Amino acid sequence: MPRAGDGRPGRRTEGACRNPVARRRRLGDVTVRVRFAPSPTGMFHVGGARSALQNWIYAKQQGGVFVLRIEDTDAARNKPEWTEGILSALDWIGIDRGSYEGPYFQSQNAGEHRAAAQRLYESGRAYYCDCTREAVQARTGSQYQGYDGFCRDRGLEPGEGRALRFRTPDEGATVVVDLIRGEPTFENKLIEDFVIARGDGSPVFLLANVVDDMTMGITHVIRAEEHLPNTPKQQLLWDALGVKPPIWAHVPVVVNEKRQKLSKRRDKVALEAYRDEGYLAGAMRNYLMLLGWAPSGDREIVPWSVIEDEFRLEEVNPSPAFFDEKKLRAFNGEYIRALPVEEFVEACEPWLTGTGTIAPPPWQPEEFDPDAFAAVAPLAQTRIAVLSEIVPNVDFLFLAAPLIDEAAWAKAMKEGAAELLDAATAAFEALGSWDAESLKATLEAVGAERGLKLGKAQAPVRVAVTGRTVGLPLFESLEVLGRDRTLSRLRAAPRPPPPDPRTPLRRVSAGGGSAGGWAGDGRYSRVGGERGGQGDGGEHPEPGRRTPPRPTPGRRLPARPTRRWAWWPGWSPPAIRGSTVRRATPRAARRGCRWST
Repeated sequence: MPRAGDGRPGRRTEGACRNPVARRRRLGDVTVRVRFAPSPTGMFHVGGARSALQNWIYAKQQGGVFVLRIEDTDAARNKPEWTEGILSALDWIGIDRGSYEGPYFQSQNAGEHRAAAQRLYESGRAYYCDCTREAVQARTGSQYQGYDGFCRDRGLEPGEGRALRFRTPDEGATVVVDLIRGEPTFENKLIEDFVIARGDGSPVFLLANVVDDMTMGITHVIRAEEHLPNTPKQQLLWDALGVKPPIWAHVPVVVNEKRQKLSKRRDKVALEAYRDEGYLAGAMRNYLMLLGWAPSGDREIVPWSVIEDEFRLEEVNPSPAFFDEKKLRAFNGEYIRALPVEEFVEACEPWLTGTGTIAPPPWQPEEFDPDAFAAVAPLAQTRIAVLSEIVPNVDFLFLAAPLIDEAAWAKAMKEGAAELLDAATAAFEALGSWDAESLKATLEAVGAERGLKLGKAQAPVRVAVTGRTVGLPLFESLEVLGRDRTLSRLRAAPRPPPPDPRTPLRRVSAGGGSAGGWAGDGRYSRVGGERGGQGDGGEHPEPGRRTPPRPTPGRRLPARPTRRWAWWPGWSPPAIRGSTVRRATPRAARRGCRWST
């Protein structure tokens, strides 16, 4: 390793640097060296990706060096695959291997960590302590109070089970020079004597982190706000080891829609998950850089070169930054639509073939037709927000039979759908030219014969051919699918059974359900049909069915239009005694129910 002696998106209105001390040090005749130091203990966090990009841009702007250090001292949780995940995630967002220094591994610098701890002990800046947590709580009477300095002057020698604590100053204050937050000040008397080496001699994070930064010559530490409470302790260690501390920059914490810090256990935070879902690297980079900062002007989606040129650490807003998945999705849709069609086709390939960590599509590899996909790609490009959505939009082209969405099928296959499908099939068979315009005109004419607009007429055809009620433009899809496959699917589509004339009708509410039964617009459907459960309309002899409410005497009913009945041939409405309800429940009376024979 090289050695050295050393909320929202928004722009600030202050000068180039709110801290003149930081500005003088930053502009000194020193090569800027920044570092990104993730731990290989899980998926790559989007907040970590944001910090990596900010370090990367700052180093490029200053003509400096970006150092990657893997902090792998937690042997119980570290895994090689997590390290590879970090490297591949950085590759994806544009921080390519070979363009930075490293990766270094913290575990390989263990000797330097122990040597630093020994120097601090020998200089009197650290002492050994054999206090247990229970002993400290017994003396202080509180589990929340920190260490009480009991072993400060006991003069304990190194020994098994004895931790090494740093002796913090009793007076004065520690000032942290922060490019984003100014000069946070921490009173030394409020900082407890913290542990720098465990009872087994292994250094803790605070010391290892400082020693590594010193060894690597780091001049600027750009990291998340959650590390700010550790900063005065680390700065005291820098001073105690006789090295000038770096310039700090603590970027805002990233929160969810409830303004809670993003959590791996609760929120979708893995960068790999967004990548595998079909987010473009350019969209992700653009959005991550807006978490606490914004480019000039009233714009957010800008070229990466603009971000590299305009980003300033001093302009980062210190308030928590909201990670809005809906906004990210909208960003991604804009980036997808901006791609040339050829690049869009290439970007979709992993989802069409199922490579790497992406699940395979529902069709077999030999069923995929690149020419057919290229023909519909411009249509699909304007309708998806993430690349994984390409599969359900085009699967009907590559499957022997479409995957049927049952809800869509039930919605489209209403009464009359069978006759419409038969008529559309016959009309399509007679077509001389199989193109989108001819198909549209033909189906429009078939619908007009039945009093249906094109939107209503094409729903059964779309479901029969594609399996869904929404998707790519229908007639362009039929043109690409071809005459034979389209007609085959139309003929094979199950037709809804004709209505049973013996089944009585029931009244339904205006919203289409049967709840409340007495309200609505007087429409009826057959009992047990699609619109709901038991009928609640007129009387009928079926056992278990509800009948009209029993009237209550003495209520005067307001005027109300008579109730209308509709029926199928061969069925008559139930007989009702009298033309007006003489008795009514309060509910029926309020609604003014009247009956007609």
